[in-house]
Amino acid sequence: MKQRVITAVIALILFIPIVLAGGLWMDWLTVAFAAVGIAEIFLMKKQILVSVDFVLALLATLTWTVPDAAFNNVPWHWTKFGTYFALIMLMLTWTVLSKNKTTFDDVGVYTLASLYIGTGFHYMAAIRSDSNGLALLCYVFVVVWSTDIGAYMIGRKLGRHKLWPVISPNKTWEGSIGAVICALIFTAIYVALVPMKQPQVMMIVLAFFLSIVGQMGDLVESAYKRFYGVKDSGKILPGHGGILDRFDSMLFVLPIMAFVLGIVH
Repeated sequence: MKQRVITAVIALILFIPIVLAGGLWMDWLTVAFAAVGIAEIFLMKKQILVSVDFVLALLATLTWTVPDAAFNNVPWHWTKFGTYFALIMLMLTWTVLSKNKTTFDDVGVYTLASLYIGTGFHYMAAIRSDSNGLALLCYVFVVVWSTDIGAYMIGRKLGRHKLWPVISPNKTWEGSIGAVICALIFTAIYVALVPMKQPQVMMIVLAFFLSIVGQMGDLVESAYKRFYGVKDSGKILPGHGGILDRFDSMLFVLPIMAFVLGIVH
């Protein structure tokens, strides 16, 4: 517990000023998070990082993570999707050149992981770059963190009925329902105190759905960790695991939040 607290304090000391600063600081932070995230996928698969596979998967991930504006001045009108598609084609070509040491199944994992990780972290920076971005991003943090706290505290005290034991044996229906209630309470307090462009009632209702989406993101990460037979996605955050462990819910919530509010950057 002591290690978890120390890591959390240090991480927040580094994270909070960057969130407040926004701009390029936030862009580079999310690029770094995405790079670590795709590396964790490789390590869970017990694959080396010094490889053609990793370089292509990393580039595919970062293609989605960098701001859309980064492609405005690229020659020949080369779009983000075009770049990504070319990288996927190179990965597929590599299955032939590597004589199936890299398999079609591997490329499927890299493609899905690059979309999942790349777009998730992209929208962390995209939401922050909105005109009311700081308030919106903090809103997401409130929803996700209050959901996590509610699920843990209420599940520990009142949990009796398992939510999905095959995937995550410690999660309960009581904890899940309590998490949503907790998210609604903290969100209501937040929107009452922090000025936002969106109507308060809308943001409270949205919190209900985002809390459920966040819990699904948590379960998805539990599913692939169980598939790969690992406890944590990585070790970069002592006592907390990896970047994907800390942002599993966010990677689901951030794109949905951006889509609902029409934030595209």
